[in-house]
Amino acid sequence: MPLLEIACFNVDSALIAQDAGADRVELCKDQELRGTTPLLSTFKSLKDTLSIPIYVMIRPHGRDFKYNDVEYRDMGRDIETFKRNGARGFVFGILNEQGTVDGERCRDLLLKAEGRPCTFHRAFDEIIEHDMLEQLELLMEVGFRAVLTSGGRTNAVEGKGMIKSLVAAAKGRIDVIAGGGVRSSNLGSLRQETNAPVFHSSAIVDVRGSETASKTEIMLLKQLLNE
Repeated sequence: MPLLEIACFNVDSALIAQDAGADRVELCKDQELRGTTPLLSTFKSLKDTLSIPIYVMIRPHGRDFKYNDVEYRDMGRDIETFKRNGARGFVFGILNEQGTVDGERCRDLLLKAEGRPCTFHRAFDEIIEHDMLEQLELLMEVGFRAVLTSGGRTNAVEGKGMIKSLVAAAKGRIDVIAGGGVRSSNLGSLRQETNAPVFHSSAIVDVRGSETASKTEIMLLKQLLNE
């Protein structure tokens, strides 16, 4: 049965996610930037309250997925800090100047995670489609447990063909997480057409600009995955 991961930009969303039956929380902040590193205080306030795993996003800025030496060192320090405070996993991604996975830097951050599962986030969607299957192999070689992707398109519905290809190529060696505009209105068809083992959603349905997840939406998503 596929898992449901909820991207949470605040404490309330994380509490709602667990209460509504989500399997995992991706904790970050700054929804408008597609997620950046959350405050340690936010994580600490949730660590002893949530029983489901909290994966912490490590992303020092929202401009792109390339980082200078100072930002890269900050990412390593953040992993070590959140690790000491009980993070169960991490979500990050670094691209090189050629627009492909920076394997050396990613491998170093994975070593700092000390075996905690790490997801290569939607930096993957910046890679040209022609290179995606090859880069998926590199992610596995480096040591990532999962990759979050919309198949290189604006959302998972548009990229469902590539997501399906990635799932087939992965052969269970790495979790391909389908994300990007995943909602209860499209999850059924996405599940059927991609066979993804994990689905990722913010479950934010408030058109007024709220950053808080909808409990009803998460329950609907979970129900669809349980069918």
